[in-house]
Amino acid sequence: MRFVIVGAGGIGAYFGGELARAGHQVTLFARGAHLDTVRTHGLTVRTPDGEFVARVGATNDPNELPDADVVIVAVKSYSLRDVTPVVRLVADRGADVVPLLNGVTAADELIAGGVPAARVLGGLARVSVVRTEPGVVERRSGFRSIVVGELGGGLSERATRIADALRTAGVDARASATMGVELWQKYVFITAMAAVCGLARTSIGPVRDAPGGRRLIQRAVTEVVDVARARGIPLPDDEAPRTTAYIIDTLPAAMTPSFLLDLESGGPTELETLSGAVSRLAAERGVDTPVHDTATVALGVRR
Repeated sequence: MRFVIVGAGGIGAYFGGELARAGHQVTLFARGAHLDTVRTHGLTVRTPDGEFVARVGATNDPNELPDADVVIVAVKSYSLRDVTPVVRLVADRGADVVPLLNGVTAADELIAGGVPAARVLGGLARVSVVRTEPGVVERRSGFRSIVVGELGGGLSERATRIADALRTAGVDARASATMGVELWQKYVFITAMAAVCGLARTSIGPVRDAPGGRRLIQRAVTEVVDVARARGIPLPDDEAPRTTAYIIDTLPAAMTPSFLLDLESGGPTELETLSGAVSRLAAERGVDTPVHDTATVALGVRR
């Protein structure tokens, strides 16, 4: 298959490299030193199993992007508006669009930006990847999975075809008939983690060990679940207690959400996509979300 990757910093570059190694045609939309290195030396991909160099196309000119079967969008949520015209350009030529962003609003934002609604699927990724230097990405997790599916539900031939292509590249990929539910399930977890760890400015271990910490986690999880249900998302009945128990009983104490790393670095964060969106969506449906309201205000103040 032919893939264009918009957002080639970490996750996008990693999946693009694996796809290229498996024989798929891959073009990265990239900038700066990363672009220059990939053009000159190829894309170096490091994993727990070894290292390889993938030969991929790369450009910073939207008009040089080739026709594609699939556009994978893997930017941070705060950069989505900037790249939407690029995504639209390739989608208008027939490519299906799979956003792999955090949150539950990426598809709506792409469509609002002019990307044809019929071309947009839902997607989510679970993997830990960092760009260690220009032209080099490193997968640090043992897992690397992608779920893709129709936003309106049901299995489709195109979602199955995309998942099949990803599996040829060694990705644990599958097509989902309940994409909306799966997006919200991930959102419940990452947003609760970002809120409680962000407010405490620490990894999850000290939060759950603090007086009242477990109650804070439970409330952060339940608020997002309440918003999902108010919006008609049929999450399982045990979603809140199950996710809360996973955070409290299973996660290693050192687990730190990427949101906190961004916050501590002083750069832009995905706050508006995480607790900020929970607060906005809750207000539309009359749902109380005091933990996420607090996080939105407190963590939005720049020090």
